[in-house]
Amino acid sequence: MLRPTRALLSFVLALAACSLPTTPDAAAQPAAAPRSGPAPGTGPGAAAGPAREFRGAWVATVDNIDFPSRPGLPVASLQAELDQIVRRAAELGLNALVFQVRPAADAFYRSPLEPWSEWLTGAQGRAPAGDFDPLAYVIARCHERSLQLHAWFNPFRASHPAGKSPAAASHVTRRAPELCVRYGKHQWMDPGDATAVKWTLAVIQDVVRRYDVDGVHVDDYFYPYPEGKAAFPDARSFERYQGSGGRLSRDDWRRRNIDDFVRTLYELVHREKPWVMVGISPFGIARPGVPAGIEAGLDQYAHLYADVPKWLREGWLDYLSPQLYWPIDDRPHAFDALLAYWHAHNPKDRAIWPGLSVSRLQQPKPPARHRELRDQVLRTRAAANAHPGHVLFSFRALRDEAPQLAGTLRELYQERAAVPALPSVTPR
Repeated sequence: MLRPTRALLSFVLALAACSLPTTPDAAAQPAAAPRSGPAPGTGPGAAAGPAREFRGAWVATVDNIDFPSRPGLPVASLQAELDQIVRRAAELGLNALVFQVRPAADAFYRSPLEPWSEWLTGAQGRAPAGDFDPLAYVIARCHERSLQLHAWFNPFRASHPAGKSPAAASHVTRRAPELCVRYGKHQWMDPGDATAVKWTLAVIQDVVRRYDVDGVHVDDYFYPYPEGKAAFPDARSFERYQGSGGRLSRDDWRRRNIDDFVRTLYELVHREKPWVMVGISPFGIARPGVPAGIEAGLDQYAHLYADVPKWLREGWLDYLSPQLYWPIDDRPHAFDALLAYWHAHNPKDRAIWPGLSVSRLQQPKPPARHRELRDQVLRTRAAANAHPGHVLFSFRALRDEAPQLAGTLRELYQERAAVPALPSVTPR
């Protein structure tokens, strides 16, 4: 049973206080190879691929996008679906899965801090039969086939409009509702509340400590995407900041909140297990007009309060997966220009493994090319430094045997590839 509210909050804060680093790492660690398969030689032709390349795919659990096929399946069916995902990934030539373990302050693993996800069992807080743990299971299956498993966390979303189950008594919106705000159709853990941030960090730290994950991965939901002209309701935490003597503008304060979260997350993971990678997958455009000619209806710097180029400059991650979900010939969102931008603003030589949307290529429409996926992957290889790679969204599309998807991947992945050894990651 989970502890009562006050005890749970005390546990979260104690875990964070005793373990969270307070200063940046003094120096970069020596390079080392994380778990991966043997490094083979490259095959013939440009499409065969390098000997080392991150070949990942996102497995989304929110609203049952990729897993499970529906909530409430028997354990045998859950295991069979995970077996099929891992088997298909290996058959196509992938070497990593990015598995969503925390869609909305809930869990696809046995957590002492947050409730089981409704998208797993059909009711938030209801445990799978037989104490089944999907995260432990998929880690074991991946490692049997020399695939890495990166645990994917949504850092601050507390509820999703697709959710139908009442919040469990152990959910943050009931345990500590003062840490959350309602914004449009969502509930959100307030990134300006220090306790809410420590809660999320403690959740991630718990997974790193107890599970043999190869990476920690967070997505682009820092502050929420705007819903119309509604303002994010964080007046209480901002007034608390001002009352303590804070002098930043509200926008700068919000960006600092996210900067502090990203930096602390990176330090935390590397302190716990220096061989575990930290990856972030932001919106693919730093700002509208950056680089020149790029258009965007969203300014993630001003709306999500994510200063992603700063994180690259500071080296607060091991790899960046900007979501470059547009076709090469989509001029307002030019793939080549965006890819070049992220590589050019990477002074710490972190891995740039772009997110590519295979879901949009199941039935490609102009301006997508007939061989869009092949051309995008070849561009990531040509642009990369010593550690190329990419991540595909999402796994459901990879079940498709269409030549522009599975057929293209088999061509691109003619030879197996090991995950690159990153200079910022230390040996096991």
